Amino acid sequence: MNAKWIIAMAVLPMLIACGSQPKIKETLAMDNTWVNMLEGNSLSQWHIYNKPGVSGKAWSLQDGVLYFDPSNKKDGKIVDGGDLVYKEDFENFHLKLEWKISAKGNSGIIFYVKEDTSFKAPYLTGPEMQILDNDGHPDGKIVKHRAGDLYDLMSCSKETVKPVGEWNLAEIISNKGQLDFYLNGEKVVSTQYGDDAWKTMVAKSKFKDWKYFGAYKSGKIVLQDHGDAVWFRNAMIRRL
Repeated sequence: MNAKWIIAMAVLPMLIACGSQPKIKETLAMDNTWVNMLEGNSLSQWHIYNKPGVSGKAWSLQDGVLYFDPSNKKDGKIVDGGDLVYKEDFENFHLKLEWKISAKGNSGIIFYVKEDTSFKAPYLTGPEMQILDNDGHPDGKIVKHRAGDLYDLMSCSKETVKPVGEWNLAEIISNKGQLDFYLNGEKVVSTQYGDDAWKTMVAKSKFKDWKYFGAYKSGKIVLQDHGDAVWFRNAMIRRL
């Protein structure tokens, strides 16, 4: 065996190892890559809760802005309305998006939602970050029901919401039980999800008799149809 062959055989394992390393790093990076939830002008990645897709004009996506239009009604109900569900389940995640609410409007970002026909609505299982016109909607006068609150469970530590009609940047970070809400760059809610204190908080809320509320540690992200016009944009999520 000549010297060149010996050197080549010695170097080959190193080349293989070096060649495989970037693939490993790339795979790991994919786990926490930001995903655009409103890519393009298609709602193919979304569906109405407990339904196969999105139909009609109540929810529309154009130029990166998701809009809920409640104006088309029949027999007092919004035609083709319903809560909008993103396709994937998430456990540890960082969600950020911008929202804008109409005058006197109400909506919400619901997470850890169990999608099952045994539950008629997402709010039966998933906690919510409240979206609200604090000054115009009656819920603005209720403690723990204002914009940015962990709805009916915990009030914002400070109010950073912008006036109605302006865009607000909301973030929900849930990682191994630590749950934090940010609104316009300020941390406004911080708690432990699912521990004894959480269970006590739920037991003292309107959800006290809802057996499965706040009980799931993974689930769907949902944007709420509360009957009022609301807009969303720059919705991004990554796994932690």
